This record gives sequence, structure tokens and C-alpha cells, in this order.
Amino acid sequence: MTTLFTSLRVSAFLAWKSIQRGSKGTLALTIMIIALIFVNLVFLPSIISGVVETFNTQSIDFDFGNLVIEPREGSQYISGVTSLQKTVERIPGITGTSPRIAAGATFFYKGHNAASTLYGITPDDERSVTKIADYMTAGEFLSNGDTDAIILGTTLAGTEGQEAGGLPSLQGVAVGDSVEVTYPNGETRTYRVKGIYQTQSISVDTAAFVTSREMSGVLGLRDQASMILVKTAVDGREEEYKTELLSYGIQEQIRTFREKAGGFVDQAIQSFNIINTISALVSLIIAIVVVFIVIFINTVNRRRQIGILKAIGIDQQIIINSYVLQVLFITAVGALAGMALNAGVTTYLTAYPLVFPGGPVYPVVEVSAILQSVASLFAVSVVAGYIPAWQIAREDILTAIRG
Repeated sequence: MTTLFTSLRVSAFLAWKSIQRGSKGTLALTIMIIALIFVNLVFLPSIISGVVETFNTQSIDFDFGNLVIEPREGSQYISGVTSLQKTVERIPGITGTSPRIAAGATFFYKGHNAASTLYGITPDDERSVTKIADYMTAGEFLSNGDTDAIILGTTLAGTEGQEAGGLPSLQGVAVGDSVEVTYPNGETRTYRVKGIYQTQSISVDTAAFVTSREMSGVLGLRDQASMILVKTAVDGREEEYKTELLSYGIQEQIRTFREKAGGFVDQAIQSFNIINTISALVSLIIAIVVVFIVIFINTVNRRRQIGILKAIGIDQQIIINSYVLQVLFITAVGALAGMALNAGVTTYLTAYPLVFPGGPVYPVVEVSAILQSVASLFAVSVVAGYIPAWQIAREDILTAIRG
């Protein structure tokens, strides 16, 4: 043990002297390259995590809540909605339920028409589950007693003279205007636009809402709904709550917001992960090349010194270890610099998030990603530094001294 400790002390001494006498510019440049490689290893995974986080938040806050209760197999609507709501809301951890009636409708305004989804809601219930009421850009959210009012998503309302890129748009509806709505049963109603909202969720911003009271009257429904959105106290435990709901004897289909969203996001995340893997691989190859070149040049320039050290009795492994310790020092400082740089980038993007179609994306830096990046950097750096040191140190003394 004493011999091992002494060998490490000698290796550390040689490594430190080599760093002190080496080129400070080369050292600083190598550290900066390692720092940038670290940032590259951490940045893209943090953006992927941010995309997932944004999608989950949008889905829960605007589209589906945490869980969605749907009609039984073969049925178009859920019956006995009021009784089912009371049953669900008695379950511990359920903070709200909101029945929705959904139908495809055609909207007309000043010569423009658009086909999209119309929802019938009970506004007070909707407030307990989604946050659409908090995202009104003009006008007001619906009230329970409204029968002649409608609220539109900003995409559906549109901007005068501008197409919506293939999305449904009435090109310029404003609060107070009247729009005609044709229901799937052929009934047509004229509604005053009470408000316009913007959630940055495409499926919600292309839709419109009236009250369940109004929509039930048009479609001839009684205590029925197309779905019931369920809000839970804690996000991330949807499967547990789903099992709990089923244990209460609920016969309707129950899905989590992830199941309702389908495989689109999973496919997008898989594509991101492929890009991330390629990017990480390229970064690690760059790290290997940089460290290899730096240590190779360092050892070649010190071949005579290495020969003299061996001649006076310094063990070959001690010399190799001195270069490995240099690599560990450079990588450690580079990783710390990378963490500081990444913190700055993360702070900036938190204040000025990236704009994605589904909403603003904030980087979410996970501890596991940092640890994996640090471990990968150290692993490849040690290997890249060991090889040239081993090649030079194993030369015989006379050849090394001759240079």
C-alpha cells in the first residue's frame, strides 16, 4: 500500500510539473474544447427533456387533464354523467372532473368557413381541470348560463388576410362578432364571440367551446358526454389513479393523457434521441482526438526527459500514470467549465425559451445526463491519454534519450 501511495505521489508530482512547464495557451484551449464537448453532451438531452415536459404540461393543462373517461365499447356517449362525476370526485387525490361533448362542426364568418371541433362544456367544471380560462387573449371565458356565446381558439379565429398554413381559420374574428355554426345533425346556430384564447396547443387553439347546456339542446342529449376529463392532485401517477378508478367499478374506458396523445410524441422523441446519439458520438470522438494529440505531442517533446527518468530508476508505469493524471486534471477542469457554461445557457433559455409548435420549451437538465456525460468524458479521455503515453514510455532508455 505504501509503495502504491508513493508511486501515485511521484506520478502526481511529475504531472503537476509538466502542467506548470507546458504551454498555458494549449492547456487553456484543450480545457475549453472539453468544456464545449461537455455542453454538447448535456444540451440536447436537456432540450429533449424540455420538449417532453412541455408536451406533458400542455396535454394536462389544456387537452386531456390527467385521465380521460370515454364511452364504453360500441357507445357514442357516456350516460349518467352527473352520477359518474360524483363517484369519481369522491376518490382521494381527484381534484376535478369536466364532462365534454365533442362534435365536428363547420364555422362561418364573412364568407370564410372552417371545419373543426366544437366542445360543449360546463365552464365551472372546466376551470377545475384545465387552464384554458387563464389564457384568454381577448374577451371572457364562458359562464354556465351562456346559451348564445362561443369562445374560439386564436388559430381558428385567425388574422384577417392571413392563411393558417392548412389549419382551420376564419381569418379575423374578433370579440363581439357573430359566427354561424353548423352541427353534424344539420342544425345551424349563430353565436356571439365572447372570448378568444391562446394556449399554444394546436388541437385546442383550432377548436371552439360553447356550454354543455347549449350543445345538449342542439344535439338532443340528456346528462350525456363524449368524455370526462379528470384532474389529479399529483402528476406522474396517472396509472395508479387509473387502477383506482377501475376498482370503483367504473365500466367506461379510462385512458391516461399519454395514451390519448398516441405515438406522435414517442416518434418525435425517438428521432431526437437518434440525433442526440449521433451528436454525442461525434463529440466523444472529438474528445478522443484532441486529448490524444495533446498528450502525444507532449510525450514526443519529452521523449529525452522520459528516457532520463527511466535511466535514474523511475518505473515506466509511474511515467504513464503521470500523463493519465494530467488528462484527469484537464478533463476535470474542462467538465467544471462546461457545467458553468451550460448553467449560463440554461439560465438564458429559461428566460428566453425556444419556441416550438407545441409551446415554449425550457431546457430540463437531469442529474443523470450530467453524470453520464462526465463519466463518458473521463473514460474516453483516460483511454486517449494512456495510449500515447504507453507508446513512448515503453521505448528502451537509449532510444528515448537519443530522441
